[in-house]
Amino acid sequence: MTDTAPLQFHVPEPEVRPGGTPDFSNVRIPEAGSVRRPDIDANPESIRDLAYSIIRVLNRDGEAVGPWAGSLTDDELAEGLRHMMTLRAFDARMQMAQRQGKTSFYMQHMGEEAVSCAFRRALQPGDMNFPTYRQAGLLIAGGYPMVEMMNQIYSNESDPLKGRQLPVMYSSKEHGFFSISGNLATQFVQAVGWAMASAIKNDSRIAAGWIGDGSTAESDFHAALVFASTYRAPVVLNIVNNQWAISTFQGIARGGSGTFAARGLGFGLPALRVDGNDYLAVHAVAKWAIERARSNLGPTLVEYVTYRVGAHSTSDDPSAYRPKTESAAWPLGDPVIRLKNHLILRGLWSEDRHKQAEAEILDTVITAQKEAERHGTLHAGGRPSARDMFEGVYAEMPPHLRRQRQQAGV
Repeated sequence: MTDTAPLQFHVPEPEVRPGGTPDFSNVRIPEAGSVRRPDIDANPESIRDLAYSIIRVLNRDGEAVGPWAGSLTDDELAEGLRHMMTLRAFDARMQMAQRQGKTSFYMQHMGEEAVSCAFRRALQPGDMNFPTYRQAGLLIAGGYPMVEMMNQIYSNESDPLKGRQLPVMYSSKEHGFFSISGNLATQFVQAVGWAMASAIKNDSRIAAGWIGDGSTAESDFHAALVFASTYRAPVVLNIVNNQWAISTFQGIARGGSGTFAARGLGFGLPALRVDGNDYLAVHAVAKWAIERARSNLGPTLVEYVTYRVGAHSTSDDPSAYRPKTESAAWPLGDPVIRLKNHLILRGLWSEDRHKQAEAEILDTVITAQKEAERHGTLHAGGRPSARDMFEGVYAEMPPHLRRQRQQAGV
């Protein structure tokens, strides 16, 4: 044995701990409009640099600049702002409902509204999302009734899932929203499998998989990339990098890859990073990746650089692992404010109109909440029947379940 230094175990550390000064100096932000827009049939090898940059459209003055601008009309931009405002108002009311004991659990989207709301507007009817629990904007921007979402959160007698899912784990085949799984990362391989099946059937529908930065450490993430790249599945694989898993910073899952998008390079996938707080940039990148998938050019891996402003869930206290002022220091700003400022700059919006829209949206959300609560909440009113737990699992109920249902008297 030769004399060598003892081995050392490395544990990545965040830039700052609670009580310290927030530091995002490691987030390299290029100027808006400076990142090139390749053709959709670009060879993945020729766009490797896009996995290390950040595609941005809105500059600090609220102007839309560069080659990724122009994918949305004025009306679509105003509609997108309303979608994000609706999701934010919905979040606030449901967070309050959880604190009031009307539901057991809730997860907010604060700061991440642009990611799901903008992506949804780039899809076509029949496309299927395989989401995590923080993509409710896919439903709101897709016209799914808020009352139905609230019924599911309350697990009441009108819950479309009959009380068989945790709150916020929605499901709607008609709206292209596959059932959410609490076992994180499973939806990534499911998205690839669904997309492969669509191609096998010579269909025209594509799939979109969603995962958080923390869950990329799961083996399902890597298995999805293997199958997607091997079979050129018509799928967009989305990584929402909001900087934090439930209590660990993104560096734990990212490892030494530099960026999450860079993980796709080893699989030969085109990989892009986009400013997740820029509604215009998110939509433009989503449109590019979706068109690529639908044109039989294969999958794309997209990393959305954003920030989770609120707690991971109502069961989490983020002050235990990050500074309370960190969200205010996030350099990419607030997606709602940024789009609002862009519309005001172009004369399509105003502060007064924004306040009026906030009041109208809040009134709509409260009206929906009152309607949902007439059907019951966690501790009051109607509930799903116990009989429902036996239904909808098998095409033909097996004998042992029939006996159990009879024994339960339902």
